[in-house]
Amino acid sequence: MLYYVIDLLEQAYHPPGFGLIRFITFRAAAAALTALVISFWLGPMVIKILKQRQIGEAAKLEAPKTHLTKAGTPTMGGLIVLASVLAPTLLWGNIGNMYIVLIIFVTAALGAVGFMDDFLKVVKKKPKGLIGKYKIVGQVVVGLVVGSIIYFCPHWIDPDLWKIHSSTTVPFFKHREFDFGYLYIPMVIFVITATSNAVNLTDGLDGLAIGTVGIVALTLAVMSYVSGHAFLSDYLTIPFIRGNGELAVYCGALVGASLGFLWFNSYPAQVFMGDTGSLALGGAIGAICVLIKKELLLPTLGGVFLAEAISVIVQRAYFKYTKKKYGEGRRIFKMAPLHHHFEMLGWPEPKIVARFYVVAILMMILSLVTFKVR
Repeated sequence: MLYYVIDLLEQAYHPPGFGLIRFITFRAAAAALTALVISFWLGPMVIKILKQRQIGEAAKLEAPKTHLTKAGTPTMGGLIVLASVLAPTLLWGNIGNMYIVLIIFVTAALGAVGFMDDFLKVVKKKPKGLIGKYKIVGQVVVGLVVGSIIYFCPHWIDPDLWKIHSSTTVPFFKHREFDFGYLYIPMVIFVITATSNAVNLTDGLDGLAIGTVGIVALTLAVMSYVSGHAFLSDYLTIPFIRGNGELAVYCGALVGASLGFLWFNSYPAQVFMGDTGSLALGGAIGAICVLIKKELLLPTLGGVFLAEAISVIVQRAYFKYTKKKYGEGRRIFKMAPLHHHFEMLGWPEPKIVARFYVVAILMMILSLVTFKVR
């Protein structure tokens, strides 16, 4: 909204410096700074309210025993993150841009699903929170809406999008695209659901999920900007998607919000973001990859999230298999998700988080390298 106000003032009165509002790079940086300020301002107030209302994390018996000390730490801090992401996006983003509309929808909708889960767990004291199948239904509906709009109504987003509406770019290959055809909508549903749950699984150590999300968001900001820039996209031989660069503003806000929340969530955490934040941020990452046509790059870009999710899937599958075959369940990892395995090996929590950050940064570099190595 601020984008329109400043743009109108610039056109009417031509005040010096107001023309910067037209530059995506300026607005992305402004969104990041605004998100950071909102996080620092809102964080202490939300934490205080959560403490007063005794909205704290319940003891997780399935986690390592060292996590018992975390019981009672305020949760639902994802509200801080969501406010810090959505407010700057609305202020600095072009809300007439359908890419911005879609990513706001994904963030808000999955944030609502996560909020309902947290509310039932910590306020209504229902141990399982929102039943798993209802969570999946919410994620599937969000993916269905996004996929259907892109597939059936690409002209709503960009008149030229119909040419590649069901396609995606293939990493490391020039002028190579893969068309999902009729499977496009199921693919979008899978990507958004999978990334949403993967980030949720990663959110098990202080600062781990939010810090990794910030690293991924920074990478996506660069990718979004390049995809929406005619000259740079042509130079890097990737499809030019008109209006796509506006997503860099959202990604900038996400980077600022991640840094701001990390201030309170780093070890020892003052607040946890809960499913309110993790489901929303994970789904947003998946949705951005869909919108910029980089779905096949997601395993590299979100390598940490992928490893965490696979560790849980493999652990459960192997446990069920060995229980059926030998009469007792056996494990590959000492505990899943993967970060708990390293905890059980005796690694200090800050050390695990720091090393996962290193891996995430390496994945970021590799993902950006794929733009040139083609």
